Order: sequence, then C-alpha cells, then structure tokens
Amino acid sequence: MLAKTFKGLEEVLAQELTELGANDVLIERRAVSFMGDKALLYRANLCLRTASRVLVPIATGKMKTEKSKRPIKPEDWLYEVAKNVEWSKWMTAETSFAIDATVYSETFRNSRFVTYRVKDAIADYWMEKANQRPSVKVTDPDLYINVHIAKETVTISLDSSGESLHKRGYRVANTEAPINEALAAGMLLMAGWKGQSDFYDPMCGSGTLPIEAALIARNIAPGIFRKSFAFEKWADFDAELWSDIYNDDSQEREFAHKIYGSDASFYAIQQAEKNVRSARVQHDVMLRQVRLEELKDLQAEGALVMMNPPYGERLASNKDMEVLYGKIGTALKHQFAGAKAWVISSNEAAMKCIGLKPSKKYRLLNGELDCQFNRYDLFAGKRNEQGKGN
Repeated sequence: MLAKTFKGLEEVLAQELTELGANDVLIERRAVSFMGDKALLYRANLCLRTASRVLVPIATGKMKTEKSKRPIKPEDWLYEVAKNVEWSKWMTAETSFAIDATVYSETFRNSRFVTYRVKDAIADYWMEKANQRPSVKVTDPDLYINVHIAKETVTISLDSSGESLHKRGYRVANTEAPINEALAAGMLLMAGWKGQSDFYDPMCGSGTLPIEAALIARNIAPGIFRKSFAFEKWADFDAELWSDIYNDDSQEREFAHKIYGSDASFYAIQQAEKNVRSARVQHDVMLRQVRLEELKDLQAEGALVMMNPPYGERLASNKDMEVLYGKIGTALKHQFAGAKAWVISSNEAAMKCIGLKPSKKYRLLNGELDCQFNRYDLFAGKRNEQGKGN
C-alpha cells in the first residue's frame, strides 16, 4: 500500500505507520509505502493523522524505450496497461468510477489526457466483456482510481480513502486560509506533542491546531468524524471487521491538562467554538478573544506553544508584518517564558523580526507556500542567560 502525504511530513507519517503495525515501511516522495493486511488498510484510513489518502496498487508497467521497427505510441502503451487490468476483480459494468492522475514525466505532460486514456481502456474492457460501459462519476463514485506516472513507469491503484483524509469531518466553520488539518497534526507530532502539558495557540483562527492537539492528547482517531471511506463500497468490504475497528476506543486515553486557544478576532473565536463543539473536545479546549500582547498571568512553564500567524500574502504591508512578528517575539519572551514555542510562516523576513534564535528549523509546505517551521526554547530569566541556554 501507499499512504500519500504533504511535503515535509514523510518521516512523521512513516512513524505513524510503524506504530500502527505496518511492515516494510519505506519513505518516498510525499508518500510512504508499506505492507499490511485488510485490517491495517482500514486502521490506516481511520487513524493516520498526516496522510491524505491510502492507495492500493493493482497494476504497474514500464514503457520500453528501445527503438524498434514498430514503436508503440506512449498513449497506446498506457491504454494497454490499463486495459490489461482484470477489472472484474474490483468492479462490474454497473460500477461508477472516477480517475485521478498525477504525472511526473517528460513523455506524459497532460494529466487530463492520461485520465482520458485510462477511462477509455476501462470502458473498452467492459464493452468487450459485458457489452456495457460503466459510467464516470466525478462526485461520490463507487470506485476511486488513481493513476501515477513517474518518468516512464505507470502505477494504477485503487484509492481506499475517497475524499482526502485531511478533511476530518469536524470542520463546520472557516476563517480565511485555515491551516490544513493533516499539516496541523504533523506539526504537533514533529513538536513531540502527546498531551503531556498545557498547550497554547494565541492566534488560533478557526481552531484547527487546538482541535488536533486535543485529538492527539486523547488519542482519538481523526477519521472518526467522517461519514464514509471509499473502501466501504469495495466488493471485498468486510463490514464486521470495519465495525470492530471503528468502534474500538481502547487506545483512547485521559488528558490531565488544558488546551488554550485565543485570537484577536471575535469572528474567529465564534468559528473556532463551532468547530470545537463539532469535534466534541469542548471540555479540553478553552477559547477566548484576546490580543496576543494582552495575554496575562499564563502558566506557561513546560507548556507547548504553537502558532500559525498571518504570512502577509494578501494585503498586509511588509511594515505591518514586521510589527506583528515583533509582537510575537515579545509575547514569547515575556508571556511564555519557560515554554517550547513553534511558529510556521512563509514570510522569512518577518520571521527574523521575532528576534529569537530558533533551536530547530524545518521546511514545510502549507498549500502552495514554502514555509519555515521554527522551534524556540523560551528560557525564564534575562537575555544573556537565554543566550547561554541556546
């Protein structure tokens, strides 16, 4: 199987799979391959926090590049690979399907064209077998098919997830540019978060980081809120096995601390409250409207602080961003002394205005934005003492 993820989260996902009991775990480009049984396939969809989807490869082929008297056209080769799949194992002529294609190739440059050729191959397979064409259905099909082409190798897979796994199902309200749930969970896992302390997000927006922190702290499966997964429509779906896995809450745990989310925006806190209630973590997550610089009397010693501030990608001026990030640095030094803090941003110039030396730096992709994800160790005491600690 292959679990796909987002740039920078591959190692975190590999660790998640190892803890789930996967074998032969191998990190690839924005993905992790692994071996396991049907139960692991179901658990991977339900439990993985940093995966976007779980694929099951059913066919692969490599185009021959040597010259011959009758060289086959690349599109015809792709058609033959797809048509030679024994589709009757996975579907019938009545099964609706959708195809998603990802292409990294000089030979095939148009993913839509790849989709068309594979669709034609499946349709022709069923015309020959049953004199009937299955229908293509873009939304909520019976079968999701993934085609991946790297250079001249094609892999055709069944997508067991359907809608991307980062769409947990608890989000009922949004603010502008909310952080991806899988990225938020990956950031928390990279920071070593397991619920061992209090957690603060003083720029919480619609509440994604606090909610994901609560789910991790209690070890609640992130897929528990979803209405369905694609594998539930497969011919070999084991409803009893899935019911046992879905209803098993034996791994959930107690959480003895609190998660605090705050934001300067009243609207953001309203949206966050809706999402927190939807995720059923309102007993663990405390929300309030307050400006970062007005936070007072915090018990930050030993806590984890994480924030996703504005990047200034839209209308804010460079000066506005410099002032904002300067305020972040001041708040971290004074209100959150004794904590470990993490900040993500694509605005590297503004990040320098925080005025603290990062103890760790990572590169992550937030949507299309290349971001820094920095850790700051916030020592209590004077500046020269902090310098010694770094």
